[in-house]
Amino acid sequence: MGQNIKQSRKSKMKKTSDDMEKLKLEIAEEIGLLDKVKSQGWAGLSAAESGRIGGLLIQRKKRQGN
Repeated sequence: MGQNIKQSRKSKMKKTSDDMEKLKLEIAEEIGLLDKVKSQGWAGLSAAESGRIGGLLIQRKKRQGN
């Protein structure tokens, strides 16, 4: 009763669709970050690296009309 349970950061993060995850991995591979993502996970990327992937992801989605 009245317990204050803290959620881990991972449980608070939005879940991405499988298609989006595949696209992120494809982009990571293209810019040479796939090994780092596989060994350290997405959280292991720097802000600049994450931003680069996010920017390319948005560009592709715009080109696809999504």
